[in-house]
Amino acid sequence: MEQEKDRLIRGIAMDGKVRAFAVRTTALVEELRSRHDTYPTATAALGRTLTAGAMMGAMLKGNERLTIQVKGDGPLGQIVVDANAKGEVRGYVYEPHVHLPANSLGKLDVAGAVGTTGFVHVTKDLGLKEPYRGSVPIISGELGEDFTYYFALSEQTPSAVGLGVLVDTDNSVIVAGGFILQLLPGLEDSEISIIEQAVSQMPPVTSLLEQGMSVEEMLRWLLPDVQIMSEMDITFKCSCSRERVERTLISLGEEELTRLIEEDETTEVVCDFCREAYQFNGEEMRELLEQAKA
Repeated sequence: MEQEKDRLIRGIAMDGKVRAFAVRTTALVEELRSRHDTYPTATAALGRTLTAGAMMGAMLKGNERLTIQVKGDGPLGQIVVDANAKGEVRGYVYEPHVHLPANSLGKLDVAGAVGTTGFVHVTKDLGLKEPYRGSVPIISGELGEDFTYYFALSEQTPSAVGLGVLVDTDNSVIVAGGFILQLLPGLEDSEISIIEQAVSQMPPVTSLLEQGMSVEEMLRWLLPDVQIMSEMDITFKCSCSRERVERTLISLGEEELTRLIEEDETTEVVCDFCREAYQFNGEEMRELLEQAKA
C-alpha cells in the first residue's frame, strides 16, 4: 500500500461555530528523526510539537510565520519548531538522544522527557513592527494538553488538541499526526458537550492513522457534519543557506572571527534545524573578517 503523503485539511462544523484542523505528519517527523538521529521518546516529543506547529502555521496567512519553543525541565532541554502558512515546517530538540522507560500506561514517556515545569513560548511574525509573543506554563508535558492550555489562555480560544507519534522498534516513525478543534462564540452548552464526548471517546490519533484512516475521516469521527474548506501539503523545509551563515559569522564581530581563524584552519557551522554543515577555509574566513571590519 502506498504511503499517504503528509497533508493538512481545514474545516468548519456546527454552522461555522467550530473550526477544525487535521494533519498527517509521518514523513515530516521521520525526516527530522533521521536528520537529528532522535531516540524514540525524543522523536515523540519533537514529532508532537512539529504536528502542532504545522496546524498553527495553517492558521496564519501569506508570509506570516511562527516559532514554538517548549522549554521544560526534562532531559530533552528545549524543543524548537518553525512553521509558516505554506505548510513548511522545521524543528529540532536540544538533546536528541533521550529515551526513557515507558510510562504507567505503557506509552512513550513524553512528559518525563519534556518535563512538567517550564513554559511553552509561541512567537508569531505577522509582518508588524513587533512580533506577537504568547507564553504559558507547561501543565502536563504531554504537549497535547499544553497546547490546549496555550490556546485557552494566550489566544482566548477554547480548543481540543490531539497529537500522536508512533515509533517502530527500529526507531523509525510508523505514523504521526493530530487535530485541533477550536470552539468559536455562539456554541450551545449541549453542542460543547457533544464535542467533549467525541474527543474523550476518540481512540489515539496514531491508532486511527495506523488503521489507514485519512485526515478527513479522522475529522468526521469527531465532527460528523464537518465541511472541508481547504487542504495543503505539509513539507520539511529549512531556510538556511551559505549566504545566511556568512551573514551570521560577520555579525559575530572582529574579535570572535579572529579567534576562530587562529583556532582552526577550517570553521564548520552546522544548522540546528537541518544539520546541514557549512565549511569555511582560512581564506574565506579572512574575507569575512575584512567585511566585519568594514
